[in-house]
Parts: sequence; structure tokens; C-alpha cells
Amino acid sequence: MTALGTPARTGTPARIDRRRFVADLIARLPEDALVVSGLGSPSYDVFAAGDRPGNFYLWGAMGAAAPLALGLALARPEHPVVAITGDGEHLMGIGALGTIGAQLPPNLTVVVLDNAHFGETGMQPSHTGLGTDLVAVARGFGIRDTVRISGLDQAEDLAARIRAGTATTYAQVLITTDEPPRALPPRDGVANKNSFRAALGLSTF
Repeated sequence: MTALGTPARTGTPARIDRRRFVADLIARLPEDALVVSGLGSPSYDVFAAGDRPGNFYLWGAMGAAAPLALGLALARPEHPVVAITGDGEHLMGIGALGTIGAQLPPNLTVVVLDNAHFGETGMQPSHTGLGTDLVAVARGFGIRDTVRISGLDQAEDLAARIRAGTATTYAQVLITTDEPPRALPPRDGVANKNSFRAALGLSTF
């Protein structure tokens, strides 16, 4: 059993609509939560759920969502910090989980939307469709509070953990390969940076 009560993977698990899950999760987050979204579909989904100053969208920097969220969680322990990314982006920087497992900030949650494909480059099969178990990897790096999500009703369970802020949490969300209409965040990196800094009470530069 995982820390959130989901049984270990057996057979073919169910997969859920990613956009609806992200919207449901974000709607349940505290207002001061900081959300880092990985490039591609996760950023589209986070933006579609409603633009907010506490969102930081990564248009590039593949593999950087989890380590950026870690830095924010350590620098701003008073804020819940949530990285929402995809399996392909996450696999590019999987070693960051080693540092996360060494630090274990209780206000950090890593959410991986996993469709077992590299969605931004042609839907080639990703490692998670070829045998890699992300929950087992996270636990191997020392992250004990893990969950594999295959039901929309689990959004509230995950949000409750984020609100409690008692442990670093890692969630693999099994999603379908469906592609909803793209909702593109602004591509103005300076404006995004300034908005995010303002949400943190920092001046721009």
C-alpha cells in the first residue's frame, strides 16, 4: 500500500481526464499555493484552470519543474508549493528526486501527469509505458508519502495532503492520451516572472 492508501499497481489501471483532474485539484488548493507547471500540456492545463499570480509556467527548461519547485519550497516554507508536470518532462530531470528526497520539505508536492507518452514530440512511448514505475522510483529516492492516482475523486485526497503540509508528497496521476484544446499561457517570460515575484511580495527587476 502507498502512504495515501492506493494499492500497488496490478493489471491495467484506469486512466482519467487530465484537464478535469488539474482543475479539480487547483480549485482545492490554498490561495497562497505556488504552482510550477512543466512545459507543454501541464502548463496548458494549469492555465485553463484559471490564471493566477501564484502560477509559474515553464515554456522550456525541460526537466526543471521539480527542482524549481524544490527551491521555492525551501525558500518559502510558509507557502504550499506544487509542481505539476508530465512524465516526459519529469523523466528528463529525474535525478532531482534524489535532492528532494534528501531535503523533504513538508510544503512540497510533485504531481506527475502520466500518459506514458512524450506528448510534445509525437506521442512516442515514454519510459513509464515501458516498465518504469515512478512511485517506486520516488520511494527509492526517500520520498515516503506517495500515491498513484487513477480516479478523479482522489483530487480531494491529494489536496488535503497539500493543505496539511506535513510531508513531501509525490503523486503519479494516470491520465488518458486525449488532447483537449490548448490553452496557452502568455509567452512573455518577463511578465510571468514579474507577476510571480509580486505574488511573493518581491520587487521586480
